[in-house]
Amino acid sequence: MAGASLGAHVAGRRRTAIIEMESRCGMHATGRSAAFWLESYGGARVSVLSAMSRAFLDAPPAEFSDRGFLRSRGAVHLTRDELPVLPPGVESRTVEREELERLVPGIRPEWQRALLEPGCADIDVAALHAAYIRKFQREGGSILPDAKLERAAYANGRWTVRFSNGSEVSAAVVVNAAGAWADQVAEACGVSPLGISPKRRTMVQLRLERGGLRDLPLVDDAAGTFYFKGESDRSVWLSPHDEIDTDPCDAAPEEIDVAIAIDRFEKVVDWKIEAVERKWAGLRSFSPDRAPVYGFDPDQPSFFWCVGQGGFGIQTAPAASQLASSLLMAEEPSPGIDVSAYATTRFAINSSASATA
Repeated sequence: MAGASLGAHVAGRRRTAIIEMESRCGMHATGRSAAFWLESYGGARVSVLSAMSRAFLDAPPAEFSDRGFLRSRGAVHLTRDELPVLPPGVESRTVEREELERLVPGIRPEWQRALLEPGCADIDVAALHAAYIRKFQREGGSILPDAKLERAAYANGRWTVRFSNGSEVSAAVVVNAAGAWADQVAEACGVSPLGISPKRRTMVQLRLERGGLRDLPLVDDAAGTFYFKGESDRSVWLSPHDEIDTDPCDAAPEEIDVAIAIDRFEKVVDWKIEAVERKWAGLRSFSPDRAPVYGFDPDQPSFFWCVGQGGFGIQTAPAASQLASSLLMAEEPSPGIDVSAYATTRFAINSSASATA
């Protein structure tokens, strides 16, 4: 999603190619998303990008899509202790036990209150990604599949990028939107890595004895140990909200993580599980301070970072790609965005401050 959305902004103004090591775009993080828009997710620096993306996702321009990408759902943040504190500006209200039972029928007695975030919505991820790819190609962008970057060298104002299949391309700027592979791409280009950490996230689809689940709210806990949402009338998508350190790879679920997810689920509701219908895992990747990174590398000004989207790259894609595009094209960013909050230089500053301390 990061590469497709940024490419869609740039292709009409610069000769642009998306280099894809797989046979098709979007196979890893984008293709395995839990597919929801949750304004409170990811902290204040992410929340502002999510909020700025909402209008586009609700009602995109007609030339981009003939329909919106969101379906209202709402989210219930459960707690056994204090209610969670959401980022500034996020609409929410307290829910006590009586209303909680209506929102989540069969919820176990120990869950007495929650915070309701009514703005949560499902995202049609496949449709959004396809719309960005269409715009990218319509504007003249090209996609080179099955092209794993092997190495790149910069000389005389140009990059020469070589791929494992023996082909090469030349470019004035390399944009690193490689997700979990971002640091590997940087090193192949002779650029110092930022410390991007890939994490595995497990998802399970359960078929349940209870019906009427399709419109169930997204249900999570303030401690960040699970979330689930309705998928069909008798099924839910469930995650143990895990972040397992991993090398960049074609992620697969571990049986222990599936078991942990089910155990946590059964401590929330009394619904009988009939079957595990599907299980999968995806990669999310985080910068050292867990906020995304947009900008040119401080030591190699022809190398641009668009990385660290964590689990929020899809819900922030409209605003984030516009921000990244403005930085890439040396244009004024949208009002209301503190560009320094996403800059590559913040890590050098933090390292210097730590050394001084």
